[in-house]
Amino acid sequence: MKALKFIIAGIALFLAGAGQAQVDVTVNIGTPPPWGPVGYAEVRYYYLPDVESYYDVHASMFICYVEDAWVHRTNLPSRYKNYDLYGGYKVVITDYYGTAPYKYFDDHKAKYAKGYRGPDQKTIGEKPGNDNPGSKDSQGGNNGNGNSKSQGGGNGNKK
Repeated sequence: MKALKFIIAGIALFLAGAGQAQVDVTVNIGTPPPWGPVGYAEVRYYYLPDVESYYDVHASMFICYVEDAWVHRTNLPSRYKNYDLYGGYKVVITDYYGTAPYKYFDDHKAKYAKGYRGPDQKTIGEKPGNDNPGSKDSQGGNNGNGNSKSQGGGNGNKK
């Protein structure tokens, strides 16, 4: 019986101490890339019309259609090695919550064709080696790293 009292007292002390403990939880959801558009820190996806690909801000990865499948990669495919992420237009996807934005690729491709340019965009950071930061007319390559709203619908088939 004495042992049972010690066990109960120990549990009570443990619970009392745990009740006052503070829990610190940090969630790292990814930081927008320096070439991302200003003003959309909480957005998860950009659609890049010129390369018909997506960028997942939370995962810091591109989502590209390669060999009949949508794949996640840290860099754009080599065929886009000269694509300028700072100068290219980024369509900010504000109305999609999930893990497969390409589900609406057909709609995005139709609405935001290659060469699409919406309202002027400024980038979060300066383009490396650029004397005119945030310029939509800046030139240059992909650097190896690969403000309009999107509408839903479509089946995500790449054509």
